[in-house]
Amino acid sequence: RKLITLSLFATAAGGLYMAQQPGVTGLTILFAYWGITSILLFWAPLISATRNWGGTLSQGKAFGLLDGGRGFVAAIIASLGVIIFTWLIPDSVIALDDQQRSRGMRHVIYYYSLMTAMSGVLIWYVLPQETGTKSKHVNPMQKVKDTSRHLAIWLLAVILVCAYCGYKGLDNYGLYAVQVLGMSEIESAKFTSLTAYIRPIAAISAGIIADRITSKKFITICFFVLTMSYLLLSIASPDNVSTTVIYLNLIVTFIAVFAIRGVYFALIEENGFPETGTGTAVGITSVIGFTPDIFFAPMAGRILDASPGIQGHQYYFLMLTAIAVCGMVTATWLMRTKSLTASN
Repeated sequence: RKLITLSLFATAAGGLYMAQQPGVTGLTILFAYWGITSILLFWAPLISATRNWGGTLSQGKAFGLLDGGRGFVAAIIASLGVIIFTWLIPDSVIALDDQQRSRGMRHVIYYYSLMTAMSGVLIWYVLPQETGTKSKHVNPMQKVKDTSRHLAIWLLAVILVCAYCGYKGLDNYGLYAVQVLGMSEIESAKFTSLTAYIRPIAAISAGIIADRITSKKFITICFFVLTMSYLLLSIASPDNVSTTVIYLNLIVTFIAVFAIRGVYFALIEENGFPETGTGTAVGITSVIGFTPDIFFAPMAGRILDASPGIQGHQYYFLMLTAIAVCGMVTATWLMRTKSLTASN
């Protein structure tokens, strides 16, 4: 509770600085600062609090509600941000000058900072203190060493990499809609923005299902579905496949990707990692699992640039197929791996 509250207040304070429109050097320092406040102080405590809230029987629901809820709230807050911005600019966008644009953006930044600070207040008064056993006087590096010697932690990290590649893969769907499906840029933007509302439905539904059949099995099924959809998209074109089928497969991939993201951290509980080691497990898996932020966009860009048009997109989906197969195999392997509780 203390870490999450501190993170939110510190992040909001950074927003106040951003509203003053610092230069490139100031923005570079600010984003490094936000890396500390919004990731170092926030991410592991958030997952730990969610796990603690979910107990032993409702991990899927807890993490599904977390991911679905933050997707839904983000969409609402973003919509309100757009409304605030439009209030502060003239009716004619052509007449918008730099000063008016700057004033509008400054108020939007203040709005986001206020919402972040209010979230900190809400967390402090609503989030209960953890009731689990707390570890004291433990060498943190020893805890990292003890956690990293378990095979399950590395399998979970690979699943995160594959799932996050699938999530990053959605970024190019707008380009696919324009270059392959013949949409205009406006139609493409509407299509991709509407699919964002799939996230809360998929994540929450995934949590309910995962609690019934286990997250491992559910994630394996989702990776199989992704493999089939990506494979079809890697050979499909409007000339040989109905556009309706293409659209359906695109939507299926949105659902499967959001569903996996909704429950993959529930695997920490399923594999028996002790509650006092949740932060360590999240830290290790996240360092590896979110590396697609570094390599995926350049890799995808090279594929699309090397083969312009539909062929590049087919190669792109073929790459995603290989990644989904890797995720499916890893999740299957994890299902066959004994949990720490069972092995102890």
